[in-house]
Amino acid sequence: MSGTAQIGVTGLAVMGRNLARNFARNGFTVAVHNRTAAKTRALVEEFGSEGSFVAAESPEDFVAALERPRRLVIMVKAGEPTDAVIQEFAPLLEEGDVIIDGGNAHFEDTRRRERELRERGIHFVGVGISGGEEGALHGPSIMPGGSAESYESLGPLLERIAAKAPDGSPCVTHVGPDAAGHFVKMVHNGIEYADMQLIAEAYHLLRTVAGYSPAKIAETFRDWNTGRLDSYLIEITAEVLAHVDAATGKPFVDVVQDRAEQKGTGRWTVQIALDLGVPVSGIAEAVFARSLSGHAELREAARSLTGPAVSPLGEKEAEAFAAQVEQALYASKIVSYTQGFHQIQAGSETYDWNVDPGAVAAIWRAGCIIRAAFLDRIRGAYDAQPDLPSLLSDKRFGDEIGAAQDDWRAVIMEATRQGVPVPGFSAALAYYDALRAERLPAALTQGQRDFFGAHTYRRTDREGSFHTLWGGDRTEVSTD
Repeated sequence: MSGTAQIGVTGLAVMGRNLARNFARNGFTVAVHNRTAAKTRALVEEFGSEGSFVAAESPEDFVAALERPRRLVIMVKAGEPTDAVIQEFAPLLEEGDVIIDGGNAHFEDTRRRERELRERGIHFVGVGISGGEEGALHGPSIMPGGSAESYESLGPLLERIAAKAPDGSPCVTHVGPDAAGHFVKMVHNGIEYADMQLIAEAYHLLRTVAGYSPAKIAETFRDWNTGRLDSYLIEITAEVLAHVDAATGKPFVDVVQDRAEQKGTGRWTVQIALDLGVPVSGIAEAVFARSLSGHAELREAARSLTGPAVSPLGEKEAEAFAAQVEQALYASKIVSYTQGFHQIQAGSETYDWNVDPGAVAAIWRAGCIIRAAFLDRIRGAYDAQPDLPSLLSDKRFGDEIGAAQDDWRAVIMEATRQGVPVPGFSAALAYYDALRAERLPAALTQGQRDFFGAHTYRRTDREGSFHTLWGGDRTEVSTD
């Protein structure tokens, strides 16, 4: 059928297939295409009853099936495969048509593609989609970039298929121009890395220091999930810890190798933060923790290093310690989100995107991996003060983290005493203390830089740049 489909999806692996089904379930006619035609036919045969699909075996048939302006979603591997698909379909499109990249593309690639296609009159929209394969099917959190004009065409479709927040609003917003959507999705994944690391450290402390079994820790996490830590990641953590391996009868977590893998978005977050000069130490520690876990030979060679042996606490002490761990986890999570939103604001300013952090928090309330109850409060904080320099500057969050700090410090002290690594908790606390410090040792660092490299420094008592003649009579000269 020519020109009858409101949206098209090419690339029918799990994410693409489920996204196409989501569109169809919500009343849209969906053109579907895959390099391997058998996948296209299989989708229609298996799921055709869910809605209206138009199966296309060639790029020409696929494009012909789309109504104008054509909206074509690419769901293939990031990098060269995405460029190859764009090169294949762009010559078949006309001015005003829209190509949507729903993969985890690097935002700089998205900026390049958007610029190149804009010159041809074609809109290119980089869309961050979070929620995994289940979210793609049942309602993800969606972070589209691109032009305002492209969102006018695409927005109503995305709003229909997106997850719905507790207040019923769709978890999608026009994040900003060119690559703003993919940038925000990248930072989302960086926060996800940090969140997962912090939860893992909480588990490790409860397992080793408190002496709890995985089943007991699952109960603890379920209890935490009824309060301020209510979130998807806390919820699934309880499920994983409660699961028993059918083959051995052991706790599932004990039969899984302790080597965490990664696909790269967390690493991108840290790399770009370095370029922007934004401290995301919690996210960085989470990335490095995964990297360290994978160096099996290095870890094996270090097994004989001296250090304290863990000695589990007594029952009452363990119960009190678990409550302190909850405080440390909550405080550290606030820091992770603080760092992530700082990076979003810095990227928005650098690339002139005008991203609304409150709107970002709003669309993360459902559908995405880091969805959490306190995101509604983050949204409220930015709505009340759009230029909020830091989440820690919000009175409520500042008061909460201040109230948690004694327990937070106690947990890190106990972990250090017993030799249990807590890089995420420690990095978060160091960030908090650095922000609140009246003076930092950076003054000495700048003095060292001036000594060996004549890099100059600024004084506290008058304006200008200065250099001390360290190799001479050590007089000070102005360098302005």
